[in-house]
Amino acid sequence: MQDIGGILEDAFALKDLSLSYITSCFFFSIILGLYVFFAYRVVTRRTFYNKSFAISLFLDTIIITAIILTIQSSLVVSLGMVGALSIVRYRTAIKDPMDLAFLFWSISIGIICGAGLAEIAVISSIIVTIGLLILNILPVAKASMILVVNANDAECEDQICEACSQYNRHYSVKNRTIANGRLNLVIEINVKDGAELVKDVSGIEGVTYSALVDHNGEISA
Repeated sequence: MQDIGGILEDAFALKDLSLSYITSCFFFSIILGLYVFFAYRVVTRRTFYNKSFAISLFLDTIIITAIILTIQSSLVVSLGMVGALSIVRYRTAIKDPMDLAFLFWSISIGIICGAGLAEIAVISSIIVTIGLLILNILPVAKASMILVVNANDAECEDQICEACSQYNRHYSVKNRTIANGRLNLVIEINVKDGAELVKDVSGIEGVTYSALVDHNGEISA
């Protein structure tokens, strides 16, 4: 039976990672990291492309691969690494859920490649890509729009609502403000011909301002 000293010595000994193993891990990590970089550029639909975030996706795969390889080398190093990383806080706000998905994708690639399981990283990346392409082309419901109306007379609300009902019976008054006899309305409505709706509402006697605003909020059922 091996004594406790021998067990501890084996546990705290450095694991010999061959140069070919390390090179292959970093090779697949770099290739897949670049793949995520270009996939983010193609998939994202935002007007202002965040190049810094895209670069960070590539760098994350390399850095995490290095961390996983280091953790494999020694139990002592792995414990120290866990303690050091526990004080790190990611404070950058992720506004787009798709950015969060790409961030987890790059992190998972780094972990999997660092563990020497590049085949899993490649297969998972293929599955994620197929899922992105299929879900990206699926038709979705059209988001509602926000109609903002200002009127001199509070009695105009019935006429405004009647005009909205001609384009879509399912609309919702989100805000109604009456001050000094003036009416301010905010209406959520799903409409195809927004220009005609604005013209009809503007033609109502007493209406001084009307605007139809698109928004990126949730879609009402």
